[in-house]
Amino acid sequence: MKSSLSFGSTLFFSVFALLFQVSPTLAWGCKAHQTVALIAEKHLTSDARQFVDKLLSENPIDPQLKRYCGGATRDLMADASTWADDIRSDRKNGPWHYIDIPRGAGRGPLERYCGSDGCVTKAIAEQVALLKDKSADPRLRAEALRYVIHFVGDLHMPLHATTNNDEGGNCVPVRYLRRQPHESHNSFVPNLHALWDTAIPERDMEGAEPPEYADYLSQIFSSDFPKWQAAGIHVDEWAWESHDLAETVVYAKLTPTVPAEAPTIVHSCTDANNIGERMMRLHLVADEAYQQAAAAIVEQRLAQAGLRLALILNDAAAPAAASH
Repeated sequence: MKSSLSFGSTLFFSVFALLFQVSPTLAWGCKAHQTVALIAEKHLTSDARQFVDKLLSENPIDPQLKRYCGGATRDLMADASTWADDIRSDRKNGPWHYIDIPRGAGRGPLERYCGSDGCVTKAIAEQVALLKDKSADPRLRAEALRYVIHFVGDLHMPLHATTNNDEGGNCVPVRYLRRQPHESHNSFVPNLHALWDTAIPERDMEGAEPPEYADYLSQIFSSDFPKWQAAGIHVDEWAWESHDLAETVVYAKLTPTVPAEAPTIVHSCTDANNIGERMMRLHLVADEAYQQAAAAIVEQRLAQAGLRLALILNDAAAPAAASH
């Protein structure tokens, strides 16, 4: 595992107040998703770049759609990277963004963890198939492309491939550095999910915008890209990587460590014998050491997601893709 490197000057306090305003239902925050897309762009073939640009430019996002991340980027892929979060409530496809693999599960087929409403690995497979279908409506293929860009990023977020009866860490109150957790509107702030989707990566970015951060990650992981590229496309394996990291880093490096729960169905933080309150009583802490350990994983996962997204898009754009 590559150690997290210092990036830029200390701009932490200028962004600290904004880190917890992102909805806890997201996997990565706006900037992290955009970073994944921008890294992917660096590894697209010329055919793939033309394919992506044509689909996105000729089938634009509805200008009336309320965009959670705003219109801060003119890059088509970066803009597309956050669309799936904008429409998830209207289309009621939230389960497409994650897969609930219980803590302690042994490796094996993922179908048993994919619910009746779908999951991220199944969604990637279905949307890639649609993307490759040259006979499909171009508007649906453009949507499939936006989904794939987003879901490959989601899959690389450790808390989107694990469950501890805690709604992906949303029910795990954590003291983050100096900020004490508290209950707010039947949820907890800060919580473990919010740390990983936004607070930890954006502190690591230290005020940088996604293009600069994408360049930084591309530089420090340049020697790893050929190895990841040679490994090919293995979506289920990427899910298990995320699951393993949730176990060995996300939960294990908190103080104290979080015990594994016996799997049960939960719909809120009051389920599983009031999981939220029980986690609050643990007085969990994510200190500076946790930030550094987590940032190293965040950097690696964003870089891997970008390179692997490019592999999928290059394959989809290949001349023989439609006959696969």
